[in-house]
Amino acid sequence: MKKTITLLLSTLFVITFFGQTFEGKVVYKNAYKCKIPNVTDEQFTSMMGSTQEYFIKNGDYKSLANGTLFQSQHYINSENKLYTKMSNSDTYLWNDAATNPDEVIKFELNKGVIEILGYKCDELVLTCKSGIQKYYFNSKLMVDTKLFVNHKFGNWYDLVSKSNALPLKLIIENTQFSLE
Repeated sequence: MKKTITLLLSTLFVITFFGQTFEGKVVYKNAYKCKIPNVTDEQFTSMMGSTQEYFIKNGDYKSLANGTLFQSQHYINSENKLYTKMSNSDTYLWNDAATNPDEVIKFELNKGVIEILGYKCDELVLTCKSGIQKYYFNSKLMVDTKLFVNHKFGNWYDLVSKSNALPLKLIIENTQFSLE
């Protein structure tokens, strides 16, 4: 009987401790290299923001940037909409997150590639119509992928369904810019 209770308590501890998804804040430092003629890297970084604060809870997320143009994005899971706020408008623009103008052509998962803030991170490389996207993640920042099954926009579900986690670092390469 004592062994059964110990086993039950151990199982509950493991489920409670290791089964939790990440809710909280991740801060990204962004550096852009602009590929648009007559726009410098510094101008593009200033417009998009050199810092991004990302908050996630219960399938909703928001991203706040210090950009002079790009200010924030808010994803409302119950609506499956992504709202974007730009400084040149009082109105939030929204995208149907069920749609995605991009397409992932190939996935590549590389284990234990880099250490970020003390976390040993895997690398997920998405080869897309738009370019290459690299995400570095650790399973300790786990997300509930079921909450994002309809969030196709920006290849979001492709990312979380393969990583099951939030990225600690990302590198985006497309025709307009490189982001690291």
